[in-house]
Amino acid sequence: MNQGSGANARFQAVREITSRTPRKFDPPRDESGKRLRASEFYGVNTFDIHKMKKLPQSVFTKLLQTIESGGKLEAEIADTVAHAVKEWALARGVTHFCHWFQPQTGSTAEKHDAFLSLDDNSLPVEKFSGAQLIQGEPDASSFPSGGMRTTFEARGYTAWDPSSPIFIMEHTNGKTLCIPSVFISYHGDSLDKKTGLLRSMDVLSHRVCDLLHLIGYPQIKRIVPTLGAEQEYFLIDRSFFNLRPDLLMTGRTLVGGMPPKGQQLEDHYFGSIPARAQAFMSEMEYELYKLGVPVKTRHNEVAPSQFETAPIFEEANISTDIISW
Repeated sequence: MNQGSGANARFQAVREITSRTPRKFDPPRDESGKRLRASEFYGVNTFDIHKMKKLPQSVFTKLLQTIESGGKLEAEIADTVAHAVKEWALARGVTHFCHWFQPQTGSTAEKHDAFLSLDDNSLPVEKFSGAQLIQGEPDASSFPSGGMRTTFEARGYTAWDPSSPIFIMEHTNGKTLCIPSVFISYHGDSLDKKTGLLRSMDVLSHRVCDLLHLIGYPQIKRIVPTLGAEQEYFLIDRSFFNLRPDLLMTGRTLVGGMPPKGQQLEDHYFGSIPARAQAFMSEMEYELYKLGVPVKTRHNEVAPSQFETAPIFEEANISTDIISW
């Protein structure tokens, strides 16, 4: 692209941008058409055991103990929990489920399986067992695993992390039930980023509880670190984005000159939020609220086109799952 054509392309992009209007989306409403409060649809896409009335009291108690202690879910109650999860998911239009985990690749991973199965008479039926809830068995040969191994030895196992809520991800043509999981080897070696966090949280809890018991607080049974991970991001119009091969291929700025204005004047910081940026924030917050993410603040950051959102502090394990989404 020569200098003349590049300038023309940028002028065309500017003309397109100035003609755009803020994007609108339909907010959730009740049967009368009244807009719902955020608290009324908050967490609709997360499985909250506290709201599940179908779980027997004994099962509910054991599951709650598992979540609070970080222990292993007993096999005899797994089928009951799996059935409740399946019925909740199917009622919301979910067709597939997956163990959602965080391998050492810098991104998340998932393998979708359909609820649809065939019974003994080859008739279609939706099934989801406790074994499928608790554990999966993906091939780990293509994930970072600490060294070279033959394919048949590179088996990895995903295991449900009950301390993090099961959630539904919506996409254009359906919905998928995502089960937050750890990813370990046959011998229990960590193959992901989450196992180490959970183990360190467990060690910290035991050591701090021991200290508290010594100084006169024997009733303390568990200590939980919290995290509120703010997210800073840039909003770049698609017309400008498409003119940048480095952004298209890597998502990062690799070439180009310094911008005419950076952070020197700080006039963007806490300024009035542009209409298109606020439209984006409103839609983003709506999707996050449905997933039970307690986003609290939104504002302009220092650099031009830079913005921020920040949540209320939660347990570190849950908060890091939110970051991974």
